[in-house]
Order: sequence, then structure tokens, then C-alpha cells
Amino acid sequence: MKPGSLAKNPSVLTFLLVLAVFTLGVTVLSDAYGSGLISTSMVKTLGKTLCLCLIAIAMDLIWGYTGILSLGHFAFFGLGGYMVGMWLMFARTRDIVLSSAGGALPMTPQELSDAIATQIFGVVGTSELPAVWAFAGSLPAQLALVVLVPGILAFVFGWLAFHSRVTGVYLSILTQAMTLALSLYLFQNDSGLRGNNGLSGLQNIPGLEAAGQDALSVWFLWASALALALGYMLASFIVSGKFGSVIRGIRDDEARVRFLGYSVESYKLFVFTLTAVIAAIAGALYYPQAGIINPAEMAPIASIYLAVWVAIGGRGRLYGAVVGAAFVSLVSTWFTGGRVPDLNLGFYTIKWVDWWSVLLGLSFVLVTLFAPKGLAGLVDLAQGLRSPRRGGTPLGPDDGALQEREAVE
Repeated sequence: MKPGSLAKNPSVLTFLLVLAVFTLGVTVLSDAYGSGLISTSMVKTLGKTLCLCLIAIAMDLIWGYTGILSLGHFAFFGLGGYMVGMWLMFARTRDIVLSSAGGALPMTPQELSDAIATQIFGVVGTSELPAVWAFAGSLPAQLALVVLVPGILAFVFGWLAFHSRVTGVYLSILTQAMTLALSLYLFQNDSGLRGNNGLSGLQNIPGLEAAGQDALSVWFLWASALALALGYMLASFIVSGKFGSVIRGIRDDEARVRFLGYSVESYKLFVFTLTAVIAAIAGALYYPQAGIINPAEMAPIASIYLAVWVAIGGRGRLYGAVVGAAFVSLVSTWFTGGRVPDLNLGFYTIKWVDWWSVLLGLSFVLVTLFAPKGLAGLVDLAQGLRSPRRGGTPLGPDDGALQEREAVE
């Protein structure tokens, strides 16, 4: 990071320290490397939560800082999971086929490919390996596709949308339509990704069969924490300099930024593509911990939940996005996991599993109306932080818009 980045974002070091302490604490209390106070399933839940925090940072960059309410970023999250899931399922099935061959004659490459295809796609009534699985046997290739497939999709979609000057709610509807179209396509059995069955058994990592799930869960926790730390530092670097000032200007008054000579579409396209890649990396780490991925994970409602997380945490603040995603996802796990006892009112019994969505929606409305800074505002209040003194003519029509002195600084 450049010298001024940490000075402008002192929360970075604090965040990294908290993340390191958290990761070390979970490791020490895990079944694999510590006292066993934290179960393997809980370690996986915490690891998945870190991945959700990473995609929340991506959402904050595109929405909180650039002003683009994307309702399609969970599609990129799911695509990242599918790309790595293809290798996991292919490699594991290959090992099963080879081990079941026993002492028979060695299988030819074509026989091996046909046997793998039958094992994977027999559930959807076919025995042929789809073309999209051409690189599924190569881990480096599939890791490259984790970045390339969502990145190219985001670039093409963004180029068409931004150069057509689609903005506001219309752009949000387009991103939601993209997510819905992709989800519906993947539900089809002939999509090449097993339709509604999705990819399963992703928690079994080929080549690491000797390691138990207790150790694997901690390793994925470490990987998720590292990805989150790098993602936070990258996002902080982006928003702390001139680039960050420009995208905030686009958020507050796009027409004026364009009038000043900046290529607004290029800035939007860069942020949209970058955040799509970040979301895909988060998904590639999430689904091996979840163990399964199917098209329902990419439904538009998931992207709406993502926006709610960031809003509750406090958009326009990187740590706010992390806090919101961690808080809401963990509370959601608590409520929807049946751990909260039902509340009997006599005339009606409240089942929290069914009422969690209502509580989440109500929380979103209340935060929007009465605490627009979200949970991050509580952090500012605890630290005694106040809004900086800002001077000059507002550069945008909204309250809190970038002002001349702030833009210069």
C-alpha cells in the first residue's frame, strides 16, 4: 500500500489485528489443533462467515463507494464455487473409479473419461462429459477459471450496461435479471452442471484424504482469513487515493464527474469487474466448506440479502460491511438452525425459523430510517469519532455529498 493509505485508513491495522487474533483463537479452540471447545461444524461456519465478509467488502465497493446497487454479485460468488467444485468432483470421482478398477487391466483414457462421466452425470440421465468440463481435471486451469469466467461475464455485462448509460434502479433490475437468467439456466439438466442436483461432496479434498474434516476446516479457515485480509487491504488501497475520490464523486454526482473529464464508464467497469472477481474468490473458498452447491444458491434473493448485510453494517465503510455480514450471517445461523426456542403467545406460536426473514427485513427498514450509518456508526460512537469539518460548495445534490475541500484533500 502507498504511504498515505494507512494514515487515511487507520482501521486497516486494527482490522488485521482483530482478524489475526480471531483466527488464532479459533485454531487454539478447535478439535484439530486445540482444546476442542469449538466443534468442527462451528469452525466451518466461521470459515464460511469470513468468505461472506469478503463478498460484503466487494458489495461495499460497488454500492457503498461507487453508488451502483448490484443485485447480481452472488451470481459471481456462485460461479466461483462452481469452477472449483468441478475440479473437486472430477478429481474425487476419478480416484473412486481408479480404485474400483482393482487389479484389472489399466483403463484407457477414453474408458476412464466415460466412467467418470457416468458416475457424475448418471443422475441426470447422461454418460457424456460436457464441453464445459474440458479443464476439470486440471486444478490450475480451474483456479484460473475462478477468476476468468466471472471476470469476463462481469466485463461484458458491465461494458454493455455502462456504455448504454443505464443507471439507478434500472441497472439494479438488469443485474437481478442476469442473476435470475443464470440461475434458471443452471437448473436445467443439460446445462452441464447437473441441474438442480448441483455439485456435492465438495468437502472431500482429493489428495488430502488422510486429513480429517477437523483439520481441513481449520485450513480453510486460515485460507478464508488470508483472503479476507488481502481483500480488505486491496479495497482500502482503492478507496484511500484519488481513485477512491473519483468513485465517491460518481456516487454523489455522476454528471459533474463526467463534466470534469473523467471516464465514468471506465471507472464503473473496473470496479464492477474487480468486485465480481473478489466475489468469485470468496465463493471458491466458501463452497468446499459448505460441501455442496446448486443453482438455488445463485437465486436473486441471495444478492438482496447481501445488500441488506452491507446496509445493516454500514455502507461506505469497509469494516461496516464486514461487521454487517458477520453479524447477520451468524445470527441467521442461530435462528434458522432451530437453536432458538419457539415463543408461545397462547393464541399463536412464533417459530423463529419461519420469522427470521421478517426480522431481517424489519431490521433493514429500521436501520435505513433511524441509523443510516448502520452498526459501523456504533463503532464511530464508541471511538468518539465525528464527521470531519468539510468546506466548500457541495459537489452533489444529496446530504453528505463530496465537497470541494474534501475532493482536493
